[in-house]
Amino acid sequence: MTYLQPQITGQAGFGPVANAAGRLDQRPAISFEFFPPKTEEMEEGLWNAIKRLAPLAPSFVSVTYGAGGSTRERTHRTVKRLVDETGLRPAAHLTCVGASRAEVDSVIEGYWQAGVRHIVALRGDPPGGVGAAFVPREDGYRTASELVAAIRRIAPFEVSVGCYPEGHPEGSIDSDLEALRAKADAGATRAISQFFFDIEAYLRFVDQVRKAKIEIALVPGVMPVTNFNALVKMAKATGVAVPSWLAGLFEGLDEDPETRRLIACAVAAEMCARLANEGVTNFHFYTLNRPDLTYALCRVLGVREPASSAALGA
Repeated sequence: MTYLQPQITGQAGFGPVANAAGRLDQRPAISFEFFPPKTEEMEEGLWNAIKRLAPLAPSFVSVTYGAGGSTRERTHRTVKRLVDETGLRPAAHLTCVGASRAEVDSVIEGYWQAGVRHIVALRGDPPGGVGAAFVPREDGYRTASELVAAIRRIAPFEVSVGCYPEGHPEGSIDSDLEALRAKADAGATRAISQFFFDIEAYLRFVDQVRKAKIEIALVPGVMPVTNFNALVKMAKATGVAVPSWLAGLFEGLDEDPETRRLIACAVAAEMCARLANEGVTNFHFYTLNRPDLTYALCRVLGVREPASSAALGA
């Protein structure tokens, strides 16, 4: 894939992408992902990010769950605070790695009791990291579809799951499609994609899902990244292709964070514009707890704060 020139047009240059393309008659649906903080400083950063983005009235905000449940308590605490102190709809991530069915069921029940009504169900990464084989516990859930079925059995949660436009690192497109079908059949209603940069690959994936008659909402995951070296590490771990044109854009900018930010925003804005032009009406942003680029991208998409925004409590 070659780098495409920005296609954002309109009377004011950066006008609402969807209106310029003539494909959307209303604001797109947006959602944000955050991760639970490890320190007091990171806690302050997280809530500053939430306060910055909450007025945009996202459909939901998700909070990640560390490998092997390593952030279980922090995730639960963050989600509980979102329920108690804001008007946002939190979605708690949950995996089945390193836990028994009874332990996972207890977490699910705890979320329902805390007022959470949406879970992002993921199998989770093997403890050994890249290249390690996933070996489920004998008394644990083996797949994301089993986890989805358990969640739906315990309470009428809304359940989102993951999908992989370029293929899961451990499988193939065919096996991914069957896994997605199983998750939909178990009760999931939304699949959020892994981040990607190859738009054609994402569009092909959408076509394959629909041709397979898998009826589940598909939402592209967009991640504006300013640290290219960190991006390469994440991409390697998740099987995401990093195109050469993207490497070229960041080349020689290790000591120039402001230019990296501008490039990251331009690349992500172009992706959002192209996806909107293709008829995408839902976007999920991996914020990395940094709100400014995500806020700017939402503005590019025509998303504004409602006149009487009350997303955050007093």
